[in-house]
Amino acid sequence: MYQKISEHPTVLAAYTKQLIDEGVLTVAKAQAAEAEYEAICEEGYRESKNAKELCWSHWLDSPWKGFFEDDQGTIRDYFPATGVSKSALDLVGSKISEQPKGFALHGGLKRILKARGQLLQDGKVNWALGEAMAYGTLLMEGVHVRVSGQDVERGTFSHRHAVLHDQEIDGKTYCPLQHLTDDQAGLTICNSSLSEYGVLGFELGYSMVNPNSLIIWEAQFGDFSNTAQPIIDQFISSGEVKWVRQSGLVMLLPHGYEGMGPEHSSARLERFLAMMNDDPDELPAYMGDSNFNTRSLHDCNWIITNITTPANFFHALRRQIKMPFRKPMINMSPKSGLNHPRSRSELSDMADGTEFLRIIEDPTCVEADKCKRIIFCTGKVYIDIEEERKKLNLDQGEVAVVRIEQIAPFPFDLVKEQLDKYPGADVYWSQEEHKNSGAYEYCKQRIRTVSDFSRRVHYAGRASSASTATGSKQTHKKELKKFLDKCFSNLS
Repeated sequence: MYQKISEHPTVLAAYTKQLIDEGVLTVAKAQAAEAEYEAICEEGYRESKNAKELCWSHWLDSPWKGFFEDDQGTIRDYFPATGVSKSALDLVGSKISEQPKGFALHGGLKRILKARGQLLQDGKVNWALGEAMAYGTLLMEGVHVRVSGQDVERGTFSHRHAVLHDQEIDGKTYCPLQHLTDDQAGLTICNSSLSEYGVLGFELGYSMVNPNSLIIWEAQFGDFSNTAQPIIDQFISSGEVKWVRQSGLVMLLPHGYEGMGPEHSSARLERFLAMMNDDPDELPAYMGDSNFNTRSLHDCNWIITNITTPANFFHALRRQIKMPFRKPMINMSPKSGLNHPRSRSELSDMADGTEFLRIIEDPTCVEADKCKRIIFCTGKVYIDIEEERKKLNLDQGEVAVVRIEQIAPFPFDLVKEQLDKYPGADVYWSQEEHKNSGAYEYCKQRIRTVSDFSRRVHYAGRASSASTATGSKQTHKKELKKFLDKCFSNLS
């Protein structure tokens, strides 16, 4: 085989011969092109001997010139605000809630747009409005936004409706976010094929070219990221350390247990957490510093969130651009939570002076001495927990339900505040995922570390399983009832 390979003409020789035979190229021109390339290589080799230093940026095709310094050449290390003016929010809200003129809109969409307008009049936003306002305000600030994935124009769970289709003229569409202001940046939002490996790889590359673009890839269901695993493992999780490349790529992975079976329940949150670079057994050296949040984001390899409010999602998306550096963000997106009545935010939660909340405290627990139990959780399961608490008449401050919105980098500082606030309370972690899945192991170790191993973390969730979820709706309901019972059992 080696002998046959050595006797075979090279690709250059074979292709050159083909071009000459077809009359595209002459022998003389082929030889001149080859000599020119050889000369370039030789010149580069000679110049390399005079190099006095080697910088990693020399190897980058897109070094982001000027991004890491401000106008005076000072390293950027601060976070500009993610909240925006009420006038900007009102403008985006009105544009994405009105029916385009001369456009035959589906009756169902007319009702959706009307409902959006009514929400805005009441000073509230749902998930679709919060997300659209993040995109819209960035576009008006000159930031290019790009969203791709399966069904992203409508949204897999019919919440987004970013692209409207005329019901009478085939192919006629209208995207409200592309018509905000005359000088806005461009928006690209397009459905992609079921080729996650290829599409996610392309979007990652796109995100590394320009740091001033918000690049988002959304899986139809969170587990669809499985087929893009090489991109995630080889390039996204370790991109900064292994490849010396920053990326602000956002992955939206629909995740949650609604009793719909194992294939479309879990985005495998535990896999992403297992690739975090923080130490579970030691507190960060900057614990107690006022800039803990900035330092933890700067040092992490990526950000992992499980967000429960439209306002927080708004801030998380805008933070991707406002940070003085770039980190990938993996978000466990809600499914039934997208349109849930509890998934509402005040418009004021996105106004000037507001920011992303890494945890959401329990507003019902105003008397610390009265609290007997803290239940830490993340994602949509908080709705089930709070509804069960209300049913048991335990919503008068006896049990605090604390949502961790940013799981990683872990909010050691804020979790410590909660533990110190309720020194006599039992500590529980509750999740809808199975015990060997989800965020339990990741968070349990860090909660114990921040408490100096003085507080035990009890578990309330599904038992360990080889499958991400049961295929039986009835079994799903039984599992849910069982771990909700455990959340509130043995309250002394």
